[in-house]
Amino acid sequence: MRGTFRALPALREAVRRSARHHGVPAGQRSRLVLAVCDLAAGEFAAGRPVDLSLEVQKDPDTSTRILVATLTAPEAEGPLPVTDLLLPAAPAPSAASVSWHLPLTEADPAPTSGHYRPDAPPPSEAEAVEEELRAALARADALAAQQQLLEEELAETNGGVLALYVQLEERDERLRRAHGAMLQELEDALRPAPLHVEGLELAVHYEPADPLAPTGGDLYDWFLLPDGTLHITVVDALGHGVRSTRSALDVTHAVRTLALEGHPLDSIVARAHELLMPLAPGLMATVLLARIDPATGDVQLANGSHPPALLLPAEGDACYLEVAGRGVGFPLPGSQLVRQAHLDPGDLLVLYTDGLTESRRNPIEGEIRLVESARRHAAEPLTDIPSAIAADMRTVVLHPDDTLALAIRIPHPEPTTS
Repeated sequence: MRGTFRALPALREAVRRSARHHGVPAGQRSRLVLAVCDLAAGEFAAGRPVDLSLEVQKDPDTSTRILVATLTAPEAEGPLPVTDLLLPAAPAPSAASVSWHLPLTEADPAPTSGHYRPDAPPPSEAEAVEEELRAALARADALAAQQQLLEEELAETNGGVLALYVQLEERDERLRRAHGAMLQELEDALRPAPLHVEGLELAVHYEPADPLAPTGGDLYDWFLLPDGTLHITVVDALGHGVRSTRSALDVTHAVRTLALEGHPLDSIVARAHELLMPLAPGLMATVLLARIDPATGDVQLANGSHPPALLLPAEGDACYLEVAGRGVGFPLPGSQLVRQAHLDPGDLLVLYTDGLTESRRNPIEGEIRLVESARRHAAEPLTDIPSAIAADMRTVVLHPDDTLALAIRIPHPEPTTS
């Protein structure tokens, strides 16, 4: 079909009739009609004609049949605009021409060329428009039904995924709790059994940095030497988790062995370093050693890079019992001396790891807060004091760390009754 047109109604009818004749589906046909008329409208408004041709060609690459519709505006003042068309078009070699290529099926009518014949019996305009409208509505209904199906499938999938997430989260929570319980049992098994010493009160509190991973590098040991003296070891091994627990355990076992063999207190840190470095060259740990004679209240302290013990007398000012020294795994390890102290009835001695004080803004502030907290709780039952101090200190935590607090007190003698 070829022809020259000067008005939209005739052009619209010609495009619709020829496209229908060649078997173009109603939906595609309506898009072609609207696209052609949109381009021609500007020319008609300016009083310029347009030429239209529709012919069937074969694609040289695929041998499929294609309906080629070409609109030419011979008197146009510039290229025809091809953007925002309902059916995309490509500019033809001529600057004032555009064309559309619509694939046809083998069942489409056979004519490959021809001229538009006004005497052909086409459907009425209303019938053609109704046919195209029905096709558009059918397509819209199909898309709506498909969207509804996709939304239902998506909702079902989302529900299943959400349920799966909930199940996985519940399972992970059970695993975390089981893992934490197992590690807590391990940590409890590694700690020494409760110790009852005539003339002394002992209590300890341990709090991990991560409640779900309760093992850490903070560990303590206490036992009675053959002469009745109480020995206490407090260790803080570098790191967190099971590996640091193993390091701390190695140190406490080495110290216990050396103490029971009778090595002097000031030599034990250095000797433990000599024993452990060949077996664990990467081990680093701070160590605080305390010897307490329950009968006299005499205290001996040796230190290897560990925070000093806090002595809070029942009467008088609190003081930190500083002892110079370097820990296991440090250069020049060992305690430089043994510091002597004394406990009277009612005096409180607090041994701890740096997680109690150094998670504050600075260690000095932490030490001040520790003295204030110890003084605040000194009159309470000793079993409550370590946990009460830890609760006070952890109200300001800038970085989490394992925390160990151990308290020793000589109780006041019970009054005698006559």
